[in-house]
Amino acid sequence: MDPKVKINFWYVVFAVFAILALQFLYVQAQRVEPISYSAFKAALRDGRVAEVLIGDNVIQGTFRESGPEGPKAFVTTRVDQDLVQDLEQYGVDYTGIVESTFLRDLLSWVVPVVLFFGLWMFLFRNIAERQGLGGFMAIGKSKAKIYVEKDTKVTFDDVAGVEEAKDELKEVVAFLRDPRQYGRLGARMPKGVLLVGPPGTGKTLLARAVAGEAGVAFLSISGSEFVEMFVGVGAARVRDLFEQARKAAPCIIFIDELDALGRARGAGPLTGGHDEKEQTLNQLLAELDGFDPSEGVVLLAATNRPEILDPALLRAGRFDRQVLVDKPDLRGRLAILGVHVKKVRIDPALDIKDVASLTPGFTGADLANLVNEAAIAATRRDGQSVTLADFTVAVERIVAGLEKRNRIMNADERRVVAHHEMGHALVAKALPGTEVVHKVSIIPRGIGALGYTIQRPIEDRYLMMRDELENKMAVLLAGRAAETLVFGRVSTGAADDLDKATEIARGMVVRFGMHEALGNVTYEAERAAFLADGALGAWQPRRYSEDTAREIDRAIRQFIDAAFERATMVLAANRAALEAGARRLLEKETLTAEELPDVVAPEADRAARAS
Repeated sequence: MDPKVKINFWYVVFAVFAILALQFLYVQAQRVEPISYSAFKAALRDGRVAEVLIGDNVIQGTFRESGPEGPKAFVTTRVDQDLVQDLEQYGVDYTGIVESTFLRDLLSWVVPVVLFFGLWMFLFRNIAERQGLGGFMAIGKSKAKIYVEKDTKVTFDDVAGVEEAKDELKEVVAFLRDPRQYGRLGARMPKGVLLVGPPGTGKTLLARAVAGEAGVAFLSISGSEFVEMFVGVGAARVRDLFEQARKAAPCIIFIDELDALGRARGAGPLTGGHDEKEQTLNQLLAELDGFDPSEGVVLLAATNRPEILDPALLRAGRFDRQVLVDKPDLRGRLAILGVHVKKVRIDPALDIKDVASLTPGFTGADLANLVNEAAIAATRRDGQSVTLADFTVAVERIVAGLEKRNRIMNADERRVVAHHEMGHALVAKALPGTEVVHKVSIIPRGIGALGYTIQRPIEDRYLMMRDELENKMAVLLAGRAAETLVFGRVSTGAADDLDKATEIARGMVVRFGMHEALGNVTYEAERAAFLADGALGAWQPRRYSEDTAREIDRAIRQFIDAAFERATMVLAANRAALEAGARRLLEKETLTAEELPDVVAPEADRAARAS
């Protein structure tokens, strides 16, 4: 006989016996007659009681007389004998009752247990919520936020300045809308698309726009939400995420900050892995191998640190395509500003191109913040619309920091700062190939800036010549040169200028091969493109000897000395303009490009500018 059949047979036997036992108990209960205690006393005096079982409160027994169904049992409740005599004296029918203590006993045990368990659950829930765990059953569940089409509300029209990235992602939209038509020639959709770029360039916005254009569900989660304090939770959440995606197909899975989850395993002491993180990453790799893109599930991810991702993530068949979302150029900034200025009231005379030219290196998030800051500045001055002056104030606030008018400098410090900033402005105006000076100010800003000079690039540049780098160093060192020329001593105000000039000179020597004595050799590798300049990003192993290191130091010093001498020469030739500009700056505190004095460039620079 089949084991399953045996199990079912014994279930039937057990059910039959249970029914018979319940029937027997019911019949026995029906044969017992509850009577009053006075009736029991009367039956006892009449001799009709056969036998009794006496308890503390209850008396059970049977009668002598037999009925049709045999001896009939009875049950009654005892009453105190002294009270019985009094009741019988007056002919009162009486019976006893047994006070039930079941509920009291039950509550005495249950209530403390419930209170203790409730308090324990309350404390555990608070701790779990702080740790991001939720309930017991939700620990292994994915925390992905699911947005339907009406919730996304973002399309490609809301994304500007990254046209190449949008073109790449339009293929994903076409596939999600009509997978059969897209694959009619045998092509398959990439399993994963990795959006790479600096922070604030619109990677998350692009992913939401893809979901909005395709009209599909959008599952969004951060890479840091996979790993928790319990072992195995990360892998369970990865499995649950892909299971949700298969049920919601067609849909898009978006993992933001993928580097928190996909860091390279065992890549060295600075990027070493953790067992739990590696287990989570391994599960993600297995899921990427296991799901079929023809089901309508597309995986998008974003990171600003692609250099630390595990190579297994980036191989063909997982994240097949990498899309660069870089900082926008001039046209891109124009398009982004065009999107954001629709939300504010701008001056009809304002040319957005002037604002775009003021913001080289700004990301989409920076430009959105710029428009908001300009609107706040216009509101603060009680203006009717946002003008170019408001955008200039916003740029200064973002780049240089908040004005510190309450930071009072003495007269000597003001003269030093005025000559320092005017030195930057005049050398930048005199040398060819430098950025145009937009504004000079001696109003303290930010944490340590006692003055600032804002330059505006004429156009976006992607390549710089050696002479342009030398001119840039001369502009940076012009503040120190002005202090030396006028006062005969130097101050601490040039610390940031010296740091930037040294970085340029070092790059010219060790990376660009621009020093004749050291030749066309690269001595240091290029730093990671998206890593911030910090201790980890700056450290690199030395690949040259001590003699070469000494030559590198000499070459850097030569570039710096030459730039300083050139700046001093320009300022010496324009000493009168330097003094006049410093006096005017002390009076007005801020000068625009039109208010700067005219300068005379050296012969070589005039020839270069003319050519």
